[in-house]
Amino acid sequence: MQVPATLDDYRKLVVPVIEEYFSTGDVELSVSELRSLGSDQFHNYFVKKLISMAMDRHDKEKEMASILLSALYADLLDSSKMSEGFMMLLESTEDLSVDIPDAIDVLAVFVARAIVDEILPPVFLTRARALLPESSKGIEVLQVAEKSYLSAPHHAELVERKWGGSTHFTVEEAKKRIQDILREYIESGDTDEAFRCIRELGLPFFHHEVVKRALILGIENLSSQPLILKLLKESTTGCLISSNQVSKGFSRVAETVDDLSLDVPSAKTLFDKLLSAAISEGWLDASFCKSAAPGEDMWNASSEKVKHFKEESGHIIQEYFLSDDVPELIRSLQELSAPEYNAIFLKKLITLAMDRKNREKEMASVLLSSLSLELFSTGDIMKGFIMLLQSAEDTALDIVDAPSELALFLARAVIDEVLLPLNLDDISSKLRPNSSGSQTVQMASSLLAARHSGERILRCWGGGTGWAVEDAKDKISKLLEEYNTGGDLKEACQCIRDLGMPFFNHEVVKKALVMAMEKQNEASILALLQECSSEGLITINQMTNGFARVKEGLDDLTLDIPNAQEKFRGYVELATERGWLLPSFASLP
Repeated sequence: MQVPATLDDYRKLVVPVIEEYFSTGDVELSVSELRSLGSDQFHNYFVKKLISMAMDRHDKEKEMASILLSALYADLLDSSKMSEGFMMLLESTEDLSVDIPDAIDVLAVFVARAIVDEILPPVFLTRARALLPESSKGIEVLQVAEKSYLSAPHHAELVERKWGGSTHFTVEEAKKRIQDILREYIESGDTDEAFRCIRELGLPFFHHEVVKRALILGIENLSSQPLILKLLKESTTGCLISSNQVSKGFSRVAETVDDLSLDVPSAKTLFDKLLSAAISEGWLDASFCKSAAPGEDMWNASSEKVKHFKEESGHIIQEYFLSDDVPELIRSLQELSAPEYNAIFLKKLITLAMDRKNREKEMASVLLSSLSLELFSTGDIMKGFIMLLQSAEDTALDIVDAPSELALFLARAVIDEVLLPLNLDDISSKLRPNSSGSQTVQMASSLLAARHSGERILRCWGGGTGWAVEDAKDKISKLLEEYNTGGDLKEACQCIRDLGMPFFNHEVVKKALVMAMEKQNEASILALLQECSSEGLITINQMTNGFARVKEGLDDLTLDIPNAQEKFRGYVELATERGWLLPSFASLP
């Protein structure tokens, strides 16, 4: 195949490769053809071209594009080229939207899918947001990816199934099969059977995942290390897994060793031991250490970053307990630019609050509600609670009633709609049976099952300096009623501001929309929302959350307001036109 000398030459040659792949679905052929083109410096353009062509086709081609990117990430595309390709797409979202009306939502799914498939790091969202103009459509793509897909319960399954799968394995299915193969191997010790199962997968381009998951299994389960080393050595010397795939697998574990350390404190030491064994036995090239040398600096730097983050978080939380200023805390946390440590922040917040008075505990719960709507995903919050529960026995040495306090925090998170009741089951599944943490989750479930649990849990700490959620709802209803009966627009805005709960402004939006449906003077209510949006009093995220909550309850509203559906559609059109809502809201399920 001709080797392109310029980007124009590359463009002409790469389009037929993509077209052929969409026709045949042959991943290995496409990988081979792209490799024969050479031109590594243009691979970011390939990412952009593949996705932009898939965006204008059926779900089948979109799914195929995601599968091909996962295959190429192992062999040809490094993380920098992958990120550059997605960045180019985000920068050209305006142009894509001209020909593809739902470009924002489709591209958001591609971004979310790349993060779920681990070919883009989660921190990509933060880095990209810092590089794009605030008013750009690229920012909207990131917001939809984060809020609508990556923050949803069971988001990985949602994203993997968004395009209905294909005739191939989805990446998530392949990962599960690999995990099952390795677990069966650890139980039986039968290398021949493991090799047969790996061959049957028919995914040689994805063997780096076998290496990665085998190494993680060896880190998490010390007794399995001899079998893991045997499997990897024999699969490499037997040419089942290529040296390139082995190296890639080790690199991927090296990149995530800090996250592993949250669950296995000695992960770094254990990984170094596996690395040394692989090199000394000759099935991993010694040059890996040289190429990974910057990784050593990365580990040290990352370790220092975590330490620095914990120190700064402590200061921010202490200041919040003194000032009770939620917006200021959020600004300070955003300035740290470390969303990958959100779970650590949550653990720090609740640990500090548990050792203080009821006022600080109430403040911590109020803050958690704000963070869940503005910064933290459901995954961040669940991970933070899992970390707390895994260390519950140690915490109890310093805080005698830690289990009961932590159960209240968990139950309060459910009442405040920070977590769903089903999330407690997911959290429990990550804990050892009959452990202190598992018993704490059961305690939280019991609290929630009791009669009048909502009111009791909301009052468990006697309220703080801020309003309890039920008080805030009552205040919002009263201020909207007063405004609706002839109140002043500016005064209503000031009352909303005086509530001091910007994280709860979605409730203002929800109650205002329902009131507009019920009353005759809806123009006055909509004028209030317009003013709140124009002043920046209610953020676009809070506005979108409020509309989403009304949308969820439309069936019930229709029982009392027959034309509720029609009215709501009109409000959505008006809000989208005036910029209150994310443009993608109308396309959300």
